[in-house]
Amino acid sequence: MQAEIVTIGDEILIGQIVDTNSAVISKALNKIGVSVYQITSVQDDKTHILKSLKEAEENADIVIVTGGLGPTKDDITKTTIAEYFNDTLVQSEAVLQNIKHLWENYIKQPLSQVNIDQALVPSKATVLMNHFGSAPGMWLEKNGKVFISLPGVPFEMKALIENEVIPKLRKQFKLPYIMHKTLLTYGLGESKLAERIEPWEDNLPEFIKLAYLPNLGKVRLRLSAKGIDKDTVIAEMTKQVDSLLPQIQDVFVGFEEDQSIEAIIGRKFTELKKTLSTAESCTGGKIAERLTANSGASAYFKGSVVSYATEAKIDVLKVDEALINKFSVVSTQVAEAMAISVQKLFKTDYAIATTGNAGPTKGDSNVAVGTVCIAIATPKGVFSEIFSLGNHRIKVINKAVNKAFEMLQKEIFKN
Repeated sequence: MQAEIVTIGDEILIGQIVDTNSAVISKALNKIGVSVYQITSVQDDKTHILKSLKEAEENADIVIVTGGLGPTKDDITKTTIAEYFNDTLVQSEAVLQNIKHLWENYIKQPLSQVNIDQALVPSKATVLMNHFGSAPGMWLEKNGKVFISLPGVPFEMKALIENEVIPKLRKQFKLPYIMHKTLLTYGLGESKLAERIEPWEDNLPEFIKLAYLPNLGKVRLRLSAKGIDKDTVIAEMTKQVDSLLPQIQDVFVGFEEDQSIEAIIGRKFTELKKTLSTAESCTGGKIAERLTANSGASAYFKGSVVSYATEAKIDVLKVDEALINKFSVVSTQVAEAMAISVQKLFKTDYAIATTGNAGPTKGDSNVAVGTVCIAIATPKGVFSEIFSLGNHRIKVINKAVNKAFEMLQKEIFKN
C-alpha cells in the first residue's frame, strides 16, 4: 500500500514556511504499514494542482493533499479538487454549524460570507470534521484510489490525521502490522556505537531493520519491524530490544516513542520529588524552553535566569567579578558559580548553568569559538565540564543543550 503527499502553497516553495505537515503524515502512515512513495510541493495554481493529482493517482493508492483550503481567493484547492472529480460544491450543514460554533465561542466577530463559504464541499466527498478550524477535511474515492484533502494549518491537520484519517484507513484497508522502537543514547558516537553492537545487528531477523540516527551528541537507534502477524512482530521486537539493552546500558537514556530526554528527566524529578532551576548564558533559555514544553513541568522546574551578558551574571546572579576577571566569563569556575547562585535563588535541589562562546565572534571572552562550560549543582555539591562543540553557532547551542541534559540525566539517575 503506497501513498503520495501533495502540499499546496506558494509559501512553501519560496521558503517562507517549512513543510512540517509531510513529516507528520509520513510518520502516521508508516506506523500503519503505508509507505510514502513521493512528497510533492506545488504552487497555488489550478493547472499545477490538477497535474499533480493525476500523477499522484498513477503512483499511489492513497493521495493526501494539504493546504489551500482557506477563505481567501488564492485558496483554490477545493474548487480544483471538485473539477478533478467532475463534481460541484454543495453546502455541508454539519460544517456550517461547526463554523458558527467556532465564531460564536472563540472568534467573537461577525461571520462573513467567505467564512460561510468554507462549508462548501464537493458533493461526492465525505466530510472529515475539523473541530479546531473552519476548513473541513474531505475524503473522496476514484478508480479505487483514495483522495484526502486536509487543511494546511499544522495542528488542525494533525488532529484530523489522528482522529479521522488513520482510523478510516485502518477500517478500509487490510494493512500489515508495523512496529517501531527507538532507543535514545547519549555520549557515544555513531561509529563507536555501531562497532560495539555489530554482532547483535548482524543477527537481526530479516523483518527487523536497524537505522542509526545521529544528531548533535545523541544517537537514536530505530528498530523497525513489519509483518502480517502482530503477535510475532511484538514478540521478536521485545526479544531483540532485551538483547540489545545490556550492550548499551551506559549510554541508554530511554525510549523516544515514550518520551524525550527532557521528559524522562522531568519524570525522574517528579518521582524523586526534587526541583530544578537553570542559569543560561550561551544557550539563551533553550534548556528551560525544552523543559517547559512538557506538561506538568511546574511540579519540578521552578525558574530560569538567562544571564546572557556578563553584567547580568554579576548583577543578577551575583557572580564575583574577580572570579570572572581571573578565569574568564567562559570558564568552569564561572559556570559553577552560576549554578550555585541560581540554585539558591530559586531554592531548588538541582541547577544547570551554561556559559560559552557560540560564535561567530568571541564576545566577552577570548576562549575559542565553540567552547562551552556546563555546571550541575546538586544537593551534595557542584561539578562542571568543559566542551569544544565546533564552530557553527546553532550547532554549538543545540549541542550544549543536549550535553546539559546528558550530564543531568546521568546525575539524577544515580538516585
